[in-house]
Amino acid sequence: MTKGWGRPFEEPIEVGGRALATLLDAGEYIAALPKKEHSAPVWQAAMQALILVAEGGGPTLFARIGIMRALNRHYVPKLNPKGEEPHWSRRKLKRDQ
Repeated sequence: MTKGWGRPFEEPIEVGGRALATLLDAGEYIAALPKKEHSAPVWQAAMQALILVAEGGGPTLFARIGIMRALNRHYVPKLNPKGEEPHWSRRKLKRDQ
């Protein structure tokens, strides 16, 4: 497996009209963040994943996951937005009728 900062992601990460295509692009993006955001634990973890993949080898997917987690850190999915039970819990079997 090849090593280095020039390794491309399997699929580029789109951030604000910019595509992060390689590990180096992602590293430069993180380095350019404001100091307060850059020092957040989630971005530090993403940078650590980038360094491990770039210098130690391994799948670029690990670094991609770190970046995507940091980018989507404020997204909270709604659980059961309508307040209804899933349809499969209301279904009764023929033998139970």
